[in-house]
Amino acid sequence: MKKTRLVDIAQAAGVGLATVERVLNERGSVKPKTAEKVVLAAKRLGYKGLIPNLYRGTIRIEVIMVRPETPFFAKLNRAFERIAASLDSSITLHRTFVDENDAEKFAAYVANTTIRRHGLIVVAVDHPKIRESLRQARAAGIEVVQIVSYTAGKDNVFVGIDNYAAGRTAGFYMSRMLAHTAGSIVAVCHSWAYQIHKERIRGFSDYLAAHHNPDHRFSEVIFGLDEDVRSAEMLTETLRREEGVVGIYNAGGANLGVGSALQRHRERKRSELVWIAHELNDETRSFISSGLMTLVLDQAPETQARRALDTVLHRMGIIDVPVSQDPVPFLTYTGENIGQFSAPA
Repeated sequence: MKKTRLVDIAQAAGVGLATVERVLNERGSVKPKTAEKVVLAAKRLGYKGLIPNLYRGTIRIEVIMVRPETPFFAKLNRAFERIAASLDSSITLHRTFVDENDAEKFAAYVANTTIRRHGLIVVAVDHPKIRESLRQARAAGIEVVQIVSYTAGKDNVFVGIDNYAAGRTAGFYMSRMLAHTAGSIVAVCHSWAYQIHKERIRGFSDYLAAHHNPDHRFSEVIFGLDEDVRSAEMLTETLRREEGVVGIYNAGGANLGVGSALQRHRERKRSELVWIAHELNDETRSFISSGLMTLVLDQAPETQARRALDTVLHRMGIIDVPVSQDPVPFLTYTGENIGQFSAPA
């Protein structure tokens, strides 16, 4: 591999050779923003000489999320809020919500060079313009970590659960719980816009196919866009059309909408279904306690938030302790372990 020269750094940073020498030798008389460009270029090119500590002022890390009105992202936002309150005063953590349905606006916000960022933690749909904006951010020296879901690309750093394994786990429980019940199984998710929903559905489908039960038929995937009303209406129509539905796997959000459709179905048909969903919150606790929901897989948003920040800080050289790159473990909850029952005295 070719040795990185000072002239290479100067070219990459868009500055003169003398500026690079002043920055790397810490001689001063260089604007902070210019020094930042030089140091980031040196790191990006793999310069083997001594690189001064760039982050002498405030380290600014931004978290970009979507859909603050949903229970999961509200919980993730609160997790980052708690973490921000515990950080050293030299590190600031900004939280921003951007419309997931407007890829151009999302990409433009990521690419906005007037916002000073050292690190970026992002939840995003998989869209070419968003992928390109994240690539440009990385090329500019910003440490980018994707959380919860991710976009396609070999340079991604992702913090989250193994969603394919989560889908297979849902398939495992579904097939066991319906071992002696014949009928069709329906899945619900946002859409294929999120890689994680693709992986969950694929894992679920693969498990059911590998452990084939001739009495079971995986009949349909409903794209409810994680909207309660839309999901409820689409699932209600499916339950009316498909008389033999015995299992529902909600791989996305909109549990309130799915739950309302299943409650009406239970009252109309006087029959119970197996319902497996994601994320433990007040809604899913209530559904489990009522017996409407059977099981929930939780992706531990607090753990994801902490690890995502630690990953950014480690990649920036702020903390030396290695950060696990393994998938975040997901948790399984039923009525037996959510506090519904207490141990006998």
